[in-house]
Amino acid sequence: MGKPRYTLILEKQPKAEDEALIYDRLAAFNREAADDDQHTPLILFVRANDGTIMGGLVGSTFWGWLHVDVLWLDESLRGQHFGSDLLAAAEREALKRGCHSAFVDTMSWQALPFYEKQGYVVFGELDDFPVGHKRYYLKKRLVS
Repeated sequence: MGKPRYTLILEKQPKAEDEALIYDRLAAFNREAADDDQHTPLILFVRANDGTIMGGLVGSTFWGWLHVDVLWLDESLRGQHFGSDLLAAAEREALKRGCHSAFVDTMSWQALPFYEKQGYVVFGELDDFPVGHKRYYLKKRLVS
């Protein structure tokens, strides 16, 4: 009897439970090599007095690290330390959760100088992402 046949399928709108299965299976595999990652979302908002979201940080903590996925501020708030305050608040919460370090990535036209000013250091970069630009990967050791 020959090998079973499988079909490789690009699904443009996969079912949420199918996508979750892939993440769950990888997490189970990872737990065989390392402790549970204790992946926990970390989300902060800057809101106007009327409740309008003017900025925020979306990230998570896992395996002792804070990952900043998105940090965004409305143009009217930039340069007024709201970004620094968001990042510092996320780092404080990460320390409470037992994290020792943080990492983030940013594009060459985005916030590289901002993150470097906050103590993050570049540990990798991708050229031509997109063509003519770079994507930077930064990390920082967290201290209380």
